[in-house]
Amino acid sequence: MPRPSAVMVWTPEQTGAFLSAARTHELYALYHLIALRGLRRGEACGLRWSDVDLKTGIITVRWQITQLGWTTDHGQPKSEAGERHVALDSATIKVLRGHRKDQQRWRLARGGDWVENDFVFTQDNGQPLHPARVTDQFERLAQQASLPPVRLHDLRHGAATLILAAGHDLKVVQETLGLSSITIAADTYTSVLPDLARQAAEDAAALIPLKP
Repeated sequence: MPRPSAVMVWTPEQTGAFLSAARTHELYALYHLIALRGLRRGEACGLRWSDVDLKTGIITVRWQITQLGWTTDHGQPKSEAGERHVALDSATIKVLRGHRKDQQRWRLARGGDWVENDFVFTQDNGQPLHPARVTDQFERLAQQASLPPVRLHDLRHGAATLILAAGHDLKVVQETLGLSSITIAADTYTSVLPDLARQAAEDAAALIPLKP
């Protein structure tokens, strides 16, 4: 069935409910990163610790793991804009610090069975994640939380709408999500812009102290 809109997202409250329900899952940090910073699934799976700077709060997106049938491929990001730098909020930095500590514990528990690599998100033995597993687990967690069904990719759309709702413009969305042009951002998020524009009008009008 065709989707009624190019953008189908949870409300901020629903996204919060999902993240709360997923908090104890081993992939929580991955879902948190996608929901707040809009990485593609493959970009999150391919993220390396060498590209994460938690001191400055910047990650560099320069690798991705894509799925071709069931086979996976490691390569450059999809975007024609090439690699990009994504700023992290303090809560996401805290989540990634916690995830790194968890990963260190998993490595110690596995001992010699742990597969050494630089990936931020891995299987429980250190092997890179298969993108399909990330999607399957997302759908199970969303169902368990009794949330409306959306795609994992829609978490990325949700991150974009949060940026817009916070008062930032399409240029910030383009740069954060790694879209090749601002036209793509405008075409994709046209359905949410009228509501945001009306809210901006209300916010601007509210600054004027008119007498009743």
